[in-house]
Amino acid sequence: MAPEAGKPLEASELSRGVLDAALEFETTGDLEPLEDWPGQERALDALRMAAESRFSDFNLFVLGNPGTGRRSAVRALLSGAAESLPRPSDWVYVNDFDDPRRPRAMDLPPGRAMVLKAAVEKLIDDLANEIPAVFESEDYQARRRAIEESYSDRQEQAMGELAEKARARGVAIMRTPMGFGVAARQGEEILTPEAYHDLPEDTRERIDAAMAEISAELEEILGQVPKGMKAQRREVEALNVEMTEHVVDDALSEVKAEFAGEDNALRFLEAMRDDIIENADLFLIREDGATAGAFPVATTKHYAKPQFRRYAVNVMVSQPHTNGHGAPVVEESLPTLANLIGRIEYAAEQGALVTNFTMIRAGALHRANGGFLVLDARQVLIEPFAWDALKRALRSGEISIFSAGERLSLISTETLEPDPIPLKLRVVLVGERMLYYMLTAFDPEFAELFKIEADFDDRMPRDVDSAKLFARLAGTIARREDLRPLDAPGVRRLLLESTRLSDDAERFSLNLGRLSDILREADHWAGGAGSETIGAPHIDSAIEAAERRAGRLRELSQEMIHRGTLMIDTDGAHVGQINALSVLEIGKSRFGRPSRVSARVRVGSGKVVDIERETELGGPLHSKGVMILSGYLAGQYAPEEPMSLWASLVFEQSYGGIDGDSASAAELFALLSALSELPIDQSFAVTGSVNQFGDIQAIGGVNEKIEGFFDVCAARGLTGRQAVLIPETNIKHLVLRRRVVEAVESGQFRIIPIATIDQGIAHLTGRDAGARGADGRFPEGSVNALVEARLQAFAETRRSFGLRNGQEKGKP
Repeated sequence: MAPEAGKPLEASELSRGVLDAALEFETTGDLEPLEDWPGQERALDALRMAAESRFSDFNLFVLGNPGTGRRSAVRALLSGAAESLPRPSDWVYVNDFDDPRRPRAMDLPPGRAMVLKAAVEKLIDDLANEIPAVFESEDYQARRRAIEESYSDRQEQAMGELAEKARARGVAIMRTPMGFGVAARQGEEILTPEAYHDLPEDTRERIDAAMAEISAELEEILGQVPKGMKAQRREVEALNVEMTEHVVDDALSEVKAEFAGEDNALRFLEAMRDDIIENADLFLIREDGATAGAFPVATTKHYAKPQFRRYAVNVMVSQPHTNGHGAPVVEESLPTLANLIGRIEYAAEQGALVTNFTMIRAGALHRANGGFLVLDARQVLIEPFAWDALKRALRSGEISIFSAGERLSLISTETLEPDPIPLKLRVVLVGERMLYYMLTAFDPEFAELFKIEADFDDRMPRDVDSAKLFARLAGTIARREDLRPLDAPGVRRLLLESTRLSDDAERFSLNLGRLSDILREADHWAGGAGSETIGAPHIDSAIEAAERRAGRLRELSQEMIHRGTLMIDTDGAHVGQINALSVLEIGKSRFGRPSRVSARVRVGSGKVVDIERETELGGPLHSKGVMILSGYLAGQYAPEEPMSLWASLVFEQSYGGIDGDSASAAELFALLSALSELPIDQSFAVTGSVNQFGDIQAIGGVNEKIEGFFDVCAARGLTGRQAVLIPETNIKHLVLRRRVVEAVESGQFRIIPIATIDQGIAHLTGRDAGARGADGRFPEGSVNALVEARLQAFAETRRSFGLRNGQEKGKP
């Protein structure tokens, strides 16, 4: 009987040619460069929408596979959009002189933060010289001496007048180690106690009265001394303030003039003026070997003298000062919590951690404020607290600085509570599609904060227009990378490789990263050949070299098959044995490899044992495929009989996990062979999945699978009988290497598409599968007839066994 199957494919169907109408040029140097990304119109429209929208919650998630130009497109479009936006304000932190634990956030016009910082540094340097000079001046010293002498003269005059009065009354005022005292006197002599007692009683009474009066007046005079000293200090302090005000106001007038109209800066300068005047003594502290100025020529992040840190300006963000526009575009490659929202640093002093407002550091949100912040979604999600901090900032519209230690209550040292800084920016997350879908499903806030998605496609349709765009794209990549231009055959070869990368002969790949790698390596080969352009041979050399570098595992697998370590037959025929095809992807290596699938059958209760699943080596998709073929058997054969089959299926010499259903057709063919006892031609290999109705379904990696079996056959010698059965729906995905195409063209190898299980089993066994007739029977001798007869025999055997077993149990 003639096989009921499709015809082998022609060589022209194995690798689609390029549409030559698109390649009417000499080299890509003649083509106009591309300013956009071909095939990404949907994603680019979303990017433009996010960049131009004025709504704060229109943040963007850019999804797609790496290498599709996502990041370069984001950078280019955001940079263009940022140029039309107003330049955002500068932000600084300054000391709150009333509460140093709560530094004040202050915004300034663009470019003015560094000007203010420099002006304040110069001001403090000047005052550090001028204030000490004022207090050392002759004018100050004379005025201070006058104040001091004024109080001293008044005290001395009072004491002198009291001394004269005491002398006239016969009393002496004496200075003792314990202070001042009074005593009786006679002339210039101080009376001793004995002499005093020898005086007449009335004389002693007169002297005692005089001493009491003089003592009272002396006490009153001495009681005025502290008040006088206090008044003196107040006058000295008033003099100090007067002198300091004059110096500070004179020095500050020039700085205030420079910041006229900038209210925040003027308010800070005024608060600083009051604090300097109140704490002028800070400027009188002298250290051995210290310079006269507060700020040395080579400044560091800490001021030279700690007492002047209170007047520093901590610049968080400073935009370049221009007359035009332009918002920042910041890309943070390491979005830790501190790198996002900023941090407060600490220094160890005498065994304790201390900080101040000059140790507040800006994060990416500060630098991008007023513009765009680009983040890698995966990196943000894996950094502790970073994702939560980003959402918190976007929700609240302000940047609050905190640390992970504070969040977990691990820090007990005193810290700062800086003012939050208002936030207005657009965040762009770049990540894989799976991350986007998971965030949408599991984070209810995500959809509220990121309302726009830009989905970058991996492929574009294969037609003349897209081929022309692709040629321009190749030329643009060559210009950007400073490579040689491509000639038309070179572009044709690159287009062919692009269709292979897309796993679809009707699509071009948009994996710009991979295409760029090929072009750069091809440029190396072109240079070695002395060519002025990149041609098809150079593209071939680049592709072959890359495959050779990553081919050790593939070669090892082929060697094990060639030496018989892995048992794969490519000739002969066996019952219940077939060559299935799989794809291994390890690192950059991706290759096809044949595997032997075997099946054994006997009478049973309708169970098909998947040995891979039973040993926990099979994945859920593989198990699903086995269950589907069980459904096919039950529905296709002996519908009136109970399923009385026990079967086992296994991938021989497989010691790792197996998943996917692309071998389910091969497993079903092995089962049909075991049931019909018809041998399968081992010159064939099979790939494809099957549904419950026996239709063969498309699978992935068809090119690598075919090439893997071809390489085994080629190593042993091509016979012309060897072939691969593939799903008919996979024809449009074929972009095979030239070695396979040439073998098919010369009749040494075949690729046969099949649409149904019946077509496939006919090819594998050389016998017609057979269709059920009007009488409900399959044609005599057909594969399906043999399978059904075997299943009916199993059912009869099972029935007979059951009856016999029942009779045995019923014996007395």
